[in-house]
This record gives sequence, C-alpha cells and structure tokens, in this order.
Amino acid sequence: MKIESSAFEHNQKIPSKYTCDGHDLNPPLKFLDVPQEAKSLVLIMDDPDAPVGTWDHWLIWNIDPKVSDILENAVPQGAVEGTQSWDHTGYGGPCPPSGTHRYFFKLYALDTKLDLSKSSRKKDVESAMKGHVLSSAELIGLYSRVKK
Repeated sequence: MKIESSAFEHNQKIPSKYTCDGHDLNPPLKFLDVPQEAKSLVLIMDDPDAPVGTWDHWLIWNIDPKVSDILENAVPQGAVEGTQSWDHTGYGGPCPPSGTHRYFFKLYALDTKLDLSKSSRKKDVESAMKGHVLSSAELIGLYSRVKK
C-alpha cells in the first residue's frame, strides 16, 4: 500500500498553502494498492517534532477502501474526522513554533470499521485499530515557519 501527494514528494517541503502560514487546507492525497479485503481506511497526520510531544493534526477513519484519493480541502463522504491536538475536528495544518518539523501522513487499511465518536482522539483510534491493521503506508512532509 502507498500514500502520495501531488502537492509534495516524500521527505520534501509541504507548500505553505497547506499550513497556518497559508490557507490551512488539507493537501491532496492519493492511495495506491489498498488490500482488497480492507473494510475501511484510517488516516492520521501528526508531528513528532513538536516541543510538547507528538502533535496530532488530522484524524480520519471509516474512509471507504474504494476511495483512491482525498482532494484538496475535502473529506471523503462517510468518513469521520476526530479531535486533534487543537481540540477541534478537521484538518490543522503544519504550524511549527521554530525549526523544521516532520509531518507524518499515516494510512492504515483495516479489516473492520471503527465505532468511535468525533470526540475520539488518536489514542482512541489507535486502540480501536489494534489487531485490525491489514497494511499501512506513510508519507512524510517537512515544514519550517515563514519568518515575518
């Protein structure tokens, strides 16, 4: 399984359009080689370089495994967005306080759908996924704040 973006290459800079310095839109993502037996997909975007510990930017689960991409500034129909580290649902783009941070877009194919509310956080999603992951893929983007 693979995850890619037409907006940036693996281990390359995320354009500011997708960050707090730009329009804070989610970037377009493409999913390839999803296992046929998958019942749902989960996407987790986080920043392990945050000074307070890993910062969760975006959580989406119950993505239909037939979905091959997420368009810019969009969420697949029927998918559920969870609560990220800014205490709201939806995408929160890169916004590091200093230095270059790595942003991990992690895609998981599951053999089940998750029964979780929108108030669920990453730890809840990861706990519910245990024993159900068929395959996973990762895309890393980099970002440094624009100095004003």
